[in-house]
Amino acid sequence: MPTSSCEPTPVQNEGMGEIVPDQISIRIERDGTPADAFTDSVCMAILEYYAFEAGGDGREQALKNYRLLARKSFRDFIYTQVGFSPISAIPAPWQQFHDRVSLTHHRVPPGYFSIFKEIADIIVTLIRNGARIGNQFVPDISVGSHWGKHWRDNNLEAAYGPRVQHDHFYPDYFPQAVSNPQPVYCYPDEALGEFRRWMREVYLPLKLPSYLGSKTKQGALPPSFTEIALRALAPGAPPTRVLK
Repeated sequence: MPTSSCEPTPVQNEGMGEIVPDQISIRIERDGTPADAFTDSVCMAILEYYAFEAGGDGREQALKNYRLLARKSFRDFIYTQVGFSPISAIPAPWQQFHDRVSLTHHRVPPGYFSIFKEIADIIVTLIRNGARIGNQFVPDISVGSHWGKHWRDNNLEAAYGPRVQHDHFYPDYFPQAVSNPQPVYCYPDEALGEFRRWMREVYLPLKLPSYLGSKTKQGALPPSFTEIALRALAPGAPPTRVLK
């Protein structure tokens, strides 16, 4: 029916409040074909109509279904049917980090430490501040490259013993996974103190800013991220809130 208002005309449904026409369905694509997905409130309104207002043979079944869903929210019913749990859904950056941890935590031989595990707290801090950790942003590669140069240039093998290689795996959905397993260096536990000193005094203040800046130029990080990350990683920085 024509209306003089530019606003959509609400449809009243007893017990369900107003249903605005432009909110009735969401346009989606399913198997390459456009389709309309109806919201849970619209589905309940339709079911309520057939249960209490419409006549016909389907009224008894509609009433039975309406009572069933009245005891359990329709949204919860849909989640159960499709096997989805909104509580257990993990944001992509955390899922990718978790997947990498699960593939690497048991690969390092006893008596040695890995770069990825040692900088896990830094990666967590970056994620909490908005970094989208993924195949284009792998901080341990940067740390490993600079630390390896420091190790060779200062002949640290003479002081701590030789470094060894171990198999490193990336998740299957990373492009780097094509060459799994990749040989990665791990270092003697005796050198752990030197590594942490180097991270604190050299990498974080001198190397990390340029690495983050390069990732910003590549589009892997938002423009303001470098400043935010460096402030969060500074000694004595307060805890940051989790960004979902």
